[in-house]
Amino acid sequence: MTGGEVAGILVAVFWAILVSFLAVVLVRLAQTLRATTRLVTEVTERAVPLLTDASATVRSAQTQLDRVDAIATDVQEVTSNASALSTTVASTFGGPLVKVAAFGYGVRKAMGRTSGEAGEERAPRRGRAARTVVVGRTVPPARGGRGRWGGKG
Repeated sequence: MTGGEVAGILVAVFWAILVSFLAVVLVRLAQTLRATTRLVTEVTERAVPLLTDASATVRSAQTQLDRVDAIATDVQEVTSNASALSTTVASTFGGPLVKVAAFGYGVRKAMGRTSGEAGEERAPRRGRAARTVVVGRTVPPARGGRGRWGGKG
């Protein structure tokens, strides 16, 4: 055999090994593609029902939100009506109630006074000066001992 024939045999063996290696790679690639196709099919089969359920859930949530919006609108209307009613009651009964309370206070003051001049205040108990307590602090009585308007009677 000549050197050219040996070189030809070596190249032929090399090409045979290379083709065999490429055949094995192509077979494995085909298996991987089949497995990927199967996986995509399974994911699609499972995803479609999930997406259908998610769509139904979103529609249900939208319906509930519409109901809550209607309830919130009704509550806002009731609140504004209650506010208007409160304002009406306060303006209708507020003035007369204040007058009745002031009259009752005046009657109590008049009934609670001891016999004496009309403008005099009641005498303090046991000889002590009258004091007013304000949030834990004692304040001395007003000077002059006169009535509310500064004069007697």
